Amino acid sequence: MESVLVRKIKKICVFCGANSGKDVAFVNAAFHLGEVLGKRKIDLVYGGGKLGLMGCVSTAVAQHERQVLGIIPSVFTVNNLVGETCGKEIKVATMQERLVMMMELSDAFIALPGGFGTLEELFQMISWAQLSIHNKPIGVLNINGFFNGLLSFVDHAVKQEFITPRARKILISATTADELVDKLQAFRFEPDPALSKLKWSPSSSQKEKLDLTLRL
Repeated sequence: MESVLVRKIKKICVFCGANSGKDVAFVNAAFHLGEVLGKRKIDLVYGGGKLGLMGCVSTAVAQHERQVLGIIPSVFTVNNLVGETCGKEIKVATMQERLVMMMELSDAFIALPGGFGTLEELFQMISWAQLSIHNKPIGVLNINGFFNGLLSFVDHAVKQEFITPRARKILISATTADELVDKLQAFRFEPDPALSKLKWSPSSSQKEKLDLTLRL
């Protein structure tokens, strides 16, 4: 019987809304995810501040005495626009720099319910995995069916042959935090034979040499 490789995950980056959403279940799930990360001794990387679901998950992780790192564009810190980050904060100049740093400092990624910004971050990480820029697991916590439509659309794109079955495996989903973390730990990256041959510039400490502008 083939053994299951358990990936060592020390830091998870969470993408989620700066709003709390209409359903209180979203808030409860964000707090519960933070509790699960804390109990599993997993640190948090997120977008900084204390608004909405971002504040919920970061507060819960901190309450369990795990490290919290908020990576935030400097413009958002003017006039305390998003509130105080729960934990250490790194200020960056651009949204792109923020996402690159999140990618490099995290071992896996989870998306909670959110809006356009959350979806952009999620799909950017998926496309970078498809391009073999990273090989880290990515999942959505499908609370009360929030991501049902998105997952159906992705499956439709597979049927229409715009997304390959291999690439579809990049996006993991689960309805509970524990199940999702388990799936992230068990994830095995399957690089595309052609795209894995691309030579990406190695990053410098200033993140200036990493060219991530390619879009599919």
